[in-house]
Amino acid sequence: MGEQEITVLGIETSCDETAAAIVRGASDADGPAGGRILAQKIYAQFEEHRPFGGVVPEIAARAHLDRLDSVIRQTLDESGLRLDQLDGIAATAGPGLIGGVMVGVSTAKAMALVSQRPFIAVNHLEAHALTPRLGEDVPFPYLLLLISGGHCQLLVVEGVGRYTRLGTTIDDAVGEAFDKTAKLLGLGYPGGPAIERASQAGDPERFELPRPMVGRPGCDFSFSGLKTAVRVIATGLDPDDAAARADLAASFQHTVARTLANRVGNAVALFTARFPAGRSLVAAGGVAANSAIRAALIDVAAAGGLRLVVPPPRLCTDNGAMVAWAGLERLRLGLTNRLDFAARPRWPLDATAPRAAFAGVKA
Repeated sequence: MGEQEITVLGIETSCDETAAAIVRGASDADGPAGGRILAQKIYAQFEEHRPFGGVVPEIAARAHLDRLDSVIRQTLDESGLRLDQLDGIAATAGPGLIGGVMVGVSTAKAMALVSQRPFIAVNHLEAHALTPRLGEDVPFPYLLLLISGGHCQLLVVEGVGRYTRLGTTIDDAVGEAFDKTAKLLGLGYPGGPAIERASQAGDPERFELPRPMVGRPGCDFSFSGLKTAVRVIATGLDPDDAAARADLAASFQHTVARTLANRVGNAVALFTARFPAGRSLVAAGGVAANSAIRAALIDVAAAGGLRLVVPPPRLCTDNGAMVAWAGLERLRLGLTNRLDFAARPRWPLDATAPRAAFAGVKA
C-alpha cells in the first residue's frame, strides 16, 4: 500500500464558512505526512452576518442550505473527478452550530450512500489539529495551541484520535474576544483581520490592559476581564478619534499575544518534560493567522527547543481541506462511521478532561 494514494472529499459547515475540498495523500498511515489539495471552494458568509457583528446561527444554517450543493459541485468540477472516483466522504460532525453541522453531515451521508463510499465523521477540532500535517511532515507527538472564534485550548497530539488537554479557556475564546473588541471599536466584522489592520497604525504601549492568568501555574486561559477592560476604555474614547481606536486595538492585540505566550510557555515546559523527542509547537485555528501572535509564539517555541509550525493563513480559518485531510488520516487507519452517526454540538478532543480547568500533564 505504500505507493498507493487515497482521495477524500471534505465538507465544512460548522460555523459561517460553507466549504468543500478534495485532498489526496498516501494510503500508508505509517509513511510521512503530507498531501495535495486537488480542489477547494469556500463561501464565506461575511455579508450575511456583518450587520449583526457576529454569527447568527439561524442565518448561517440557511446559508449553508442555499450554498453547499453548489460549492460541492464546483469543487468536483475543479478537480476533474467524479463522485465514484473518491475513496471517502468526510464532513464536520461537530462541535459547532448544530443547524449548520447537520446540513453538512446530511449531505455527506447522502453522497456516501449514493456512491457506496465510506462516510467519515470528523471532529472540527481534530481537523484543525491535524491540518499542519497536510502541508508538511509534522511527526507525532506535538504540542497544539488551538485558537479560534469558539475555542482556545492547549493539547498534546500523540496521534490521530489521541489527545490530552493541558489547558482551556475558563470563560471566552480568544477569537470571540477579537470580534467583540472590533465591534466596540467600530472596526467591522470579522474582528481578527480588522484588529490586525487597525493595529498597524497604533501604539501597543498606550493602554495598559490586564493579562488574565499570566504568572499563574497551569495552562488555562481567561479573556472576559480583558474584554471588560477594553469596553470601559472604549466607551470613554472620542468616537472621532481614529488614532485612539488604533492605539486601543494595538494594545489589545499586544496583550493577547503576550498572554498567549505566557500560557503556552507553561505548556511547552510540561510537553518537553514528558515528550523529550517532541519537536514541534503547532498553532492552528483562525486566530493563528495573526502575525503578532505568530511572532510571540516563535520566541516561546525557540526558548523550549521547539519549532513553530503554523498552516498557511488560508488553512487556519475554517475550510474544507482540513476536513478532507482529517478524513483521509482517519480513513487510512480504517476509522469510518456508520450512516446513523449523530451530529454533535459539543465534542471534546479529550473526553477525560473537565470542561474548564485542568491540572495539566504530569512530567
